[in-house]
Parts: sequence; structure tokens; C-alpha cells
Amino acid sequence: MNRKKRPQSAEQTRQALVHAGLKLFGEKGFDGTSTRELAAAANANIGSIAYHFGSKEGLRSACADFIVETMKGMASQALASAGEPANADAARQQLLAALERLVAFMVASPEAGIIVQFILRELSHPTAALDIIYEGVFEPTHRRLCRIWAAATGEEAESEHTKIAVFTMIGQIVYFRIGRAAVLRRMGWNDIGTPEASAIAAVAGDNLAAILASRKGERP
Repeated sequence: MNRKKRPQSAEQTRQALVHAGLKLFGEKGFDGTSTRELAAAANANIGSIAYHFGSKEGLRSACADFIVETMKGMASQALASAGEPANADAARQQLLAALERLVAFMVASPEAGIIVQFILRELSHPTAALDIIYEGVFEPTHRRLCRIWAAATGEEAESEHTKIAVFTMIGQIVYFRIGRAAVLRRMGWNDIGTPEASAIAAVAGDNLAAILASRKGERP
């Protein structure tokens, strides 16, 4: 005997639509995704998009809001709770902790896949959603990391060099997500789980330690 599937609550429907939006907008683009496809992916009535978000554009903005909240939560665990570093050594430890947290989320978290795909689509074809993500998490997180970098190295926080250095630190981790298929083949891994993420974090941490040490004329 088949049991009837229990209907979703309003909040469950909203969350399912956001998840569907992240996945389909990232895979097919905004214009290439229909409201019918979004509703079907979320197992929802097509009218629920208008009900919860006003329009497909509203759903895209809700997806951006979700990304901001998710990534702010990730960043706060490594940055906000630590406060301002008391000295250069403390700043270096904060940067290393932030890098490890970034690897754990960006590389090993299944949720990061659809988030990164959505962001990459926005970066190649910017919309108002990118403004939400940039202003909500990219800019403030990068600025915060630049301040910690300055405390660790004695360099100016808002200098061109510092900004690029921080982008470079982040970029080496992002590659393991966007180049995931190639990484798995070359490394002979079936997946990137906790052991693989730890190995990536260890090498990335060594890279970061060497860069920071070179700023002080030290050896890592």
C-alpha cells in the first residue's frame, strides 16, 4: 500500500525553491531556467514562486541572500569570533585558521558545489544578485582578511599588494572546487572528503606560512 506523501510546509517549500534556484540558475542560467522547471525541482506548485518571492527575479535574489548568510556563517567561525589579533603571530594564526575553514567548506562541503556554481554564473554574467553577494560577504570578508594580513605582515591593509595577496590565498582554495573533476582524476581520488581536504589544507597552509615568513625575512 502506497502512503501519500505529506505536503511540505510553507517554509519547506520556500527552502526547496531556493535550493532549486541555486542549482538550476547555476547550471542553466537565469534565462535558461523556467518557472515550471523550478517548481518541479522543488516539488512545489508553480504559483508558489510568486507567493514566496514575487517573481523569478525575487527567487534569484533570495538565492543570493542564502549564499550571503551561509558564507557569513562560515567566515564568522574563523574570523568574527577571534576578534582583532593582538600581535603578528596571532594574526598569522587567524589567517591559517581562516584558510582551514575555507578548505573545509569550499572543498569538502557538498553544499558548496551549487553555491560556487551559482556564483560563477553571476561572475560571468553579473546581475543584481552579484551585488547582494559582493556587498554582503565578498567585500567585507576580503576587507577583514586584508586587515589581518596587515597585522601579520606590517603592510598596508588597503594596498594593492595586500588585496592581491589575499585574493591569491583564497584563489588557491577555490580552484579545488571549480577544478574538482580534474583534481579527482589527477590525484586518483574517488571524492574529496575529510582526509583529502586535510591534505589540501596542509599544503595550502604551508604555502601561506612561507609567504607570511618571507614578508618578515624569516623562514617558515
